[in-house]
Amino acid sequence: MELENTKEMNSSFNQKQHPHRRYNPLLDEWILVSPQRANRPWQGQTEKVTEEKLPSHDPNCYLCSGNVRVNGDKNPDYKGVFVFENDFGSLMKDNVEFSYEKSDFFTLKPERGINRVICFSENHSLTLPEMEVDDIKKVVDVWQEQYKDLGSEDYINHVQIFENKGSVMGCSNPHPHGQIWAQSSIPSTVLRTQENLKKYFDKNGRSLLEDYVKKELEAEERIILENEDFVVLVPFWAVWPYETMIISKRKAENILEFSDSEKFSLAEIIKNLTTKYDNLFEISFPYSAGIHQSATDGKPHPEWHFHMHFYPPLLRNAEVKKFMVGYEMLAEPQRDITPEQSAEILNNLSTIHYKSM
Repeated sequence: MELENTKEMNSSFNQKQHPHRRYNPLLDEWILVSPQRANRPWQGQTEKVTEEKLPSHDPNCYLCSGNVRVNGDKNPDYKGVFVFENDFGSLMKDNVEFSYEKSDFFTLKPERGINRVICFSENHSLTLPEMEVDDIKKVVDVWQEQYKDLGSEDYINHVQIFENKGSVMGCSNPHPHGQIWAQSSIPSTVLRTQENLKKYFDKNGRSLLEDYVKKELEAEERIILENEDFVVLVPFWAVWPYETMIISKRKAENILEFSDSEKFSLAEIIKNLTTKYDNLFEISFPYSAGIHQSATDGKPHPEWHFHMHFYPPLLRNAEVKKFMVGYEMLAEPQRDITPEQSAEILNNLSTIHYKSM
């Protein structure tokens, strides 16, 4: 088949109109941005999804207070935050004997770890944006306690705190909760981030994210929220349509360094960000979110700077999702709507939850 001959046209580059690649210094990788495919900000959803109204207590929910879990253990009649070890954890504490045999193609090693579940509230019907800031602050307190507790184990070298919200993100239970996976190895993505943070720190003597936040505050193109201690922004290299990062203004290696007032600031900005997400399409907005912070391997990590990623999959409405397929799986991440466009849309949303309006 012959392709039609087209005359090449030279024009000045415009990042709002022309395909381009953006560099992610945290992962040392590139993303393809194709703004010409969606070069106007989206004006709203095309249809609404009717959400199921959840009860404050579900007798069939294994996370609700007083209920019996699948393994036969009974939850206490807890109020507020409740933590327990995952009944079906992906990691095990067992220290097994292992004989290492080097191989070019079949290398493996045992992995030890601990999986815990954190229920944010006894109220089955709530999510983070619908909780009070004081109650979210209690969740942050527990994150701090768990990071310290798990990180003190000799064989735990990384503590991953995260939340999957919504069935589209694989969350099988709507009860407000998150997870912690603590393990003996530093996971691949975190290790890549650590290596790139260290390269920058060794070269400049400063935190990469501290310098990055200063530049973003000067540019004022991708800032969503800001308070005394934290900034929320759409990263210049964002992959997901409405991806954001919470970054501490002060370089803190991990959550243990935060004061009580800083933890309150973090809780406040989490509530405001997740409220904006819910307001975008007036639904309980799905996402995967998690904290990146220094390893618990007993080594100094001056390169680390606390930050929290939010990866939501929705694109144009409550039912149109961004999938990583084809080119994204085989070549590199790609997005249509630019980070600046999504930042503008998120920035214009209220921090008052739509259910309260």
